[in-house]
Amino acid sequence: MIPYTPEQLALRLETAFDVEFTFHKVDKLVDILAPLDRDSQDFILGWVDRIASTNIQISYEFTRRVVEALDRLDRRVIEAWAVHAMDTYDSKGLHPALEVLRKVDDFLAHAHAHAAGAFFDEVKTVLSNFLCGLSGRRLALKQGEQVHTDSERLFLPNVSASMETEADNFLLCKARVAFMWAQTRFGSCRVDFAAEFAGYDDPARALAAFQALDNLRLEACLARELPGLWRDMQGLSARHRDAALAPGWQAFEQALARDPDKPEAVLALLREAYTLEPPAPRVYHAALDPQAIAGIRNARMAREKMLLRVKLAQLAQEQREEAAPQTSDKPAEEQAPAQFEARQDGQAWELTLDDQPVAPPEDVKQLLTSVSLDWGEIPPEMLTAAGDGEYDPALYEDKEKDPNEVWQGTYHEEGAHIYPEWDFARQHYRKNWCVLREIDLKPGDAGYVDEVIDRHHGLVKHLRRTFEAMRDESKLLKRQVQGDDVDIDALVEALADSMDGREMSDQLFMHMHRADRSMAVMFMVDMSGSTRGWINDAEREALIMLCESLETLGDRYAIYGFSGQTRKRCEIYRIKTFDQPYDDATRARIAGIVPRDYTRMGAAIRHLSKLLNEVDAKTKLLITLSDGKPDDYFDIYRGQYGIEDTRQALFEARRSGIHPFCITIDREGKEYLPHMYGHANWVEIDEVRKLPLKVADIYRRLTT
Repeated sequence: MIPYTPEQLALRLETAFDVEFTFHKVDKLVDILAPLDRDSQDFILGWVDRIASTNIQISYEFTRRVVEALDRLDRRVIEAWAVHAMDTYDSKGLHPALEVLRKVDDFLAHAHAHAAGAFFDEVKTVLSNFLCGLSGRRLALKQGEQVHTDSERLFLPNVSASMETEADNFLLCKARVAFMWAQTRFGSCRVDFAAEFAGYDDPARALAAFQALDNLRLEACLARELPGLWRDMQGLSARHRDAALAPGWQAFEQALARDPDKPEAVLALLREAYTLEPPAPRVYHAALDPQAIAGIRNARMAREKMLLRVKLAQLAQEQREEAAPQTSDKPAEEQAPAQFEARQDGQAWELTLDDQPVAPPEDVKQLLTSVSLDWGEIPPEMLTAAGDGEYDPALYEDKEKDPNEVWQGTYHEEGAHIYPEWDFARQHYRKNWCVLREIDLKPGDAGYVDEVIDRHHGLVKHLRRTFEAMRDESKLLKRQVQGDDVDIDALVEALADSMDGREMSDQLFMHMHRADRSMAVMFMVDMSGSTRGWINDAEREALIMLCESLETLGDRYAIYGFSGQTRKRCEIYRIKTFDQPYDDATRARIAGIVPRDYTRMGAAIRHLSKLLNEVDAKTKLLITLSDGKPDDYFDIYRGQYGIEDTRQALFEARRSGIHPFCITIDREGKEYLPHMYGHANWVEIDEVRKLPLKVADIYRRLTT
């Protein structure tokens, strides 16, 4: 293709840089770009436009410097350079972003990391889910300077780039997470380092010897617990060219493999290993920080000792209240404290009280697991239920934070959910961009629900009958080995096969099958200010009638409202979770649905999709009730940016197995909803009084 002329280049750059207002001179830039071939020109101009959508000054600086980088960097690295500059602008501001572009040599030094590295923000979600599936104490994944754990948090660096490819660097992050999990799961963090190393002349050398031995022990545990990942870890070590073990350390490896579960095996070999030079760590190994571990562990042990005894006292009280007749004539305050016994069967915990089995709730199971990891067992005194007033509740109760307090003084993100946002002009996510909080919705008028049901008594009755019919619907299964009737189509095909000399199928029958419904439905309710008035009333009435009907069907459903103001105040309002019943409290919260701020939909969809994916169901629906397109307060989210971010969030939901659908009262919805939801996944309602009936009709169509 013929390169652009200087005049064409000048016009493109003047448009991108908005020169009438910014007064940027483009003549020198034209001279830089004119000698290039058309493909290089298109590549650079494409990125000029994308960066200009974020900041014109950054785009101008990029254009000045990109040509000299073309000869030194491949295009994938240049793209990473541009994205890194925009991400820096998002997180730190204009001047640090310009420094990224000006110091191209610094970027070159880390070019491989940016091009092929695994970034913490991008792998955190996947690895957190992986971590949830592992046994032991619940752990949090955090960003840190080095790979280590404090026994509650696992730290990974911002970027991991020790391997050649992006896939291997992601696998390296996973391997490091697994190794740190093993440190917490198999006792590395319960060693009293100060006491164990006190007898050594050089405690630092003793720590290095301990860690080298412990690494060998943990590798044996990982080989047994996660054999597939362990093979991948060996492959990483080979590709990284990790040094082989010296003969003396090979002997330690064999000894530790015989009984790898407890760190006492390491301590038994420590004196001998202290005299040897420790081997270099393998690429997936993690450091131990004894001081950090000791501080976290001591505080946790004191708190969990109290908390476990308090929880057991509550459990004992529940058991006594259920027992009939009472086993003792003594008043409760004169009875001896309940003494439990605990036994671990695999990963499960079993409790007994007075030789009777007691089913421990999930929080007690977690406490038992955590205590056993710190102590190596459950001390008998911790299984004695606490007496009345033995501990101050303030010492162990979690203090709830008022979400509104984050707006007082300097803003912080404690307790919030952080989500990316899709920038369609940039064609990349803005990382850690939206700050979202879940808030309990304040209840409204308790009599509102009864008034709505009385006013629409006939419609509610009709909807209930409709949903009862859905519950009793059966499905005709064809081509069965046995059944209630002959499947004529299958019989004809089988006879034809027989006449052709082929074996006849025995699947010649059909029968009616009443299938179990495995549904999870999330209703996402627009609570933006534009719903004020009759739209808000229609949403509440539709939800009330729908809930009254869904109760007859038995499907699991949840209701959340959404609103917010700017990317730093996205809010989700809990109206009914999947676990909550449809009771008076839920009815009061539905009555409390009132208009609030704006409609930043992308973050809300991402959060509710995350909640929906935590539910075990074959069919998952995300149904949105809204009156308009995405919008926010004096923000670029208005217009195409918000539509594209919402579309990307819906694509992410569909990719995870969720079926999104939108019911809108916006008469202009046909201009943007097909682009966001697809042509068959939205409907416009022209009369508000039709909303309850339409919602029920759509629900039936989507779930049958």
